[in-house]
Amino acid sequence: MESTDVLVIGAGPAGCIAASLLNKQGYKVKMVEKEKFPRFVIGESLLPRVMDHLEEAGLLDAVKAAGFQEKFGAKFVRGNEVCDFNFAEQFSDGWKWTWQVPRGQFDQILSNTVKSMGVDLEFETGVIDIKFNGTNSVTTAVDSKGNKREIEAKFIVDASGYGRVIPRMFNLDEPSNLGVRKTHFTHFKDLKRPGGIDGNRITIVVHQQRTWIWIIPFSNGITSVGYVSDPSFYDGMPEDSTERMLYLIDNDPNLKERFKDAEMMFEPKSIAGYSISTKQLYGEGYVLVGNATEFLDPVFSSGVTFAMESGAKAGKLVGQFLKGENVNWQSDYTDYMMQGINTFRTYVSTWYSGELHDIFFSDNQDSEIKKQICSVLAGYVWDLNNPFVKKHEQAVKSLHKVIELHK
Repeated sequence: MESTDVLVIGAGPAGCIAASLLNKQGYKVKMVEKEKFPRFVIGESLLPRVMDHLEEAGLLDAVKAAGFQEKFGAKFVRGNEVCDFNFAEQFSDGWKWTWQVPRGQFDQILSNTVKSMGVDLEFETGVIDIKFNGTNSVTTAVDSKGNKREIEAKFIVDASGYGRVIPRMFNLDEPSNLGVRKTHFTHFKDLKRPGGIDGNRITIVVHQQRTWIWIIPFSNGITSVGYVSDPSFYDGMPEDSTERMLYLIDNDPNLKERFKDAEMMFEPKSIAGYSISTKQLYGEGYVLVGNATEFLDPVFSSGVTFAMESGAKAGKLVGQFLKGENVNWQSDYTDYMMQGINTFRTYVSTWYSGELHDIFFSDNQDSEIKKQICSVLAGYVWDLNNPFVKKHEQAVKSLHKVIELHK
């Protein structure tokens, strides 16, 4: 039987951050990843908060060397109305920029770098069984050829993403309190990309109140385009995925001229019902990180931020636990993570209700309030000095009421 200090399930951003930090603390770390990298995944627009974690984990230089598209803010569009957020003007102290990345390449860089640090990483190796016995665990893993083996570990970090190994194995999944939504997306060869900043930054287009479009340009000349809406929005549209995307592009003035004749790099994909929650984030001998915990919505690009934040927090806490130090997993991990998750939950829910649209596109924006909201959009949702973080729901609702009164 193979033995390790920590078994990390999944080699995405959450798993790589956790594994790197544990490796730095001197622990023996084993990682298993079900897929073969590079593999396609969405979540292509990062937030400045992730830069803190990449730097701390020793991964920043490797990502910088890749030459990804730098991201300094975000542009929101509703008809002829435009709202710009510049991360250099945010309220919180922190990074003022980040990247837009093809995730297959980005995740492969992280995993390769972690492996080069001495972490034992195996791809195409899935987990089919875990048994906890109080002091350690025994995990049964199977490789692509069907070979099974057991791995004994003192602790497990479940960074399995949408695979949700422990939540599914131990019946921890819970439905999200956010509505069911569906996305339809592809990558285009962007030959008509605008010059200057408009051609390089992420743009979020309000197509209808509950329907929006992402436009995410990459440094390689490819641009990611996706629609997000209630599933009923797609009723009556062509069943063929390519024809459906062409129909969608043809019916939005913000996209039609730029993408109507553009080459698609792959057949458009659809994902529905991706928002999900869990009954608990930790248990005896394990902790959940990344999308194995909770995924909200792609609208503010919070997924990778939560992945890295949880991976970093868990990596440090697991290290303390294995040293024999007292760790209060509820307050030190769950309550901490839920602070950020619930902050973003407020912004996601008020985005779909339309309240956040009214705030973003208001004619009379208060510059200080805009800085505070900008910090949220930069991922600094643990900065309790920011009133739009500390009292997020109350702050957003109150601001919307003021705007309504002055219409």
